[in-house]
Amino acid sequence: MTMGMGRRNDPTRRQRIVDATLEVIASRGVAGTTHRRIADEAGVPLGSVTYYFDSLEALISAAFLQLAAQSSALFGARLEAAGDRYAAIDAVVDIIAGTIWAEPRTLLLSYELYAFAARHPAVGAVMQQWMDNSRRALERFFDPLTARALDALVEGIGIHNSIDRAPLDREAIRIIVERVASL
Repeated sequence: MTMGMGRRNDPTRRQRIVDATLEVIASRGVAGTTHRRIADEAGVPLGSVTYYFDSLEALISAAFLQLAAQSSALFGARLEAAGDRYAAIDAVVDIIAGTIWAEPRTLLLSYELYAFAARHPAVGAVMQQWMDNSRRALERFFDPLTARALDALVEGIGIHNSIDRAPLDREAIRIIVERVASL
């Protein structure tokens, strides 16, 4: 085969497909996610999607793995920057009220992830790892039970604020976090 003939190597194609999968899930939900919609969103031929992923479930799982890894890294980095328990409380408030968790797209994808994980045990393991990572980050500053409560609070307030007619503001979130952290 001569140079220029055959398939061009596109090292970003697999990643574009995974990213496109998250976009489709965010706009259509898991139930509305198809190979064709993903290919259209990624700007790749339909055959590329099935070349890289042997099933739609494998592709959705890979996308959710990426979401969990990215969210976990942001969560961990924000807590890593905290020098003490008070700074960790500030970090938790930032995570809840800022762009790490409260972003509408992230919340929407997390709803879809929880529902998908409930029906797909392999993805349930991803969720467990995500929770474990979050709790470990919190346990640098809080006992394990408080870390677990704060982890649930991060998600719970985010979910409620996303649909509540009167979402909690940053100061209300701080008061709640401080109460849970027993300060």
